[in-house]
Amino acid sequence: MTQKSFYLFLLISVLFTSCIPIKDLVYLQDKSTSNDQTAIAAVGSKPYRLQVNDVLSINIKAIDPKLVSIFNTTNTESGQAGKAESDLYFDGFTVDDHGNIRIPILGEVNVIGYTLEEVRINIEKKLLEEYFKSEANIFVTIKLAGFRYTINGEVGNTGTKTLFKDNVTILEAIANAGDITTVGNRKAVTVIRQTPTGVQMNDIDLTDVNVMKSPYYYLQPNDYIYVKPLRQKTWGTGQTGIQSIGTIITLLSLATTVYLIIRN
Repeated sequence: MTQKSFYLFLLISVLFTSCIPIKDLVYLQDKSTSNDQTAIAAVGSKPYRLQVNDVLSINIKAIDPKLVSIFNTTNTESGQAGKAESDLYFDGFTVDDHGNIRIPILGEVNVIGYTLEEVRINIEKKLLEEYFKSEANIFVTIKLAGFRYTINGEVGNTGTKTLFKDNVTILEAIANAGDITTVGNRKAVTVIRQTPTGVQMNDIDLTDVNVMKSPYYYLQPNDYIYVKPLRQKTWGTGQTGIQSIGTIITLLSLATTVYLIIRN
């Protein structure tokens, strides 16, 4: 093999192995071999069942606000709008290790394993049975004090994030973290989920449109997301063709310089 052929072979090899193909960067591709356009229906999220360390925001209203003011730890007139995350944390009701929350007057209420709707019904029933008549028009609102998740790895902004929504998809969570970087592996994004039966861990392919059928497409509060790096990150040859060519030129210049020094 001549020197010219060797350099040409080196150039082609580096270009083909270092550049990240566009198919590894595009989300929700239709990878089916059929030409038929099939609608993909996302799997509906199941009602979330409360776990230890969840923080609830509970607001109790009535025709006469003074009747229920003692049950509320926050100003019912201002509501939760505009509150900082720290305010919701300190004013909210945290599920303790026994699965209970402590509400003024009502005392400890067990909520572990219940949905938000079930907890609301339970508190309303308890209030009407022990403290109020139906004419008081008791109205109870219960929400999670923010949808929290943690994301790490090859994303623009890692850390624990909070979204004030009831349902969050993994694509929304990643977008909120600044998207996956060019060297992030979109084909193997790991979701770690704490459940009452233990920890579940699963890899999902965000480049495949069928990811919307996955039970991990909709996140649950306190999910942990990890985006692995591609091999190209460790090679250091560049993420695009232009970067790779620049690296190759630098290597060739170095090789030529070393060759001339040794020859002379």
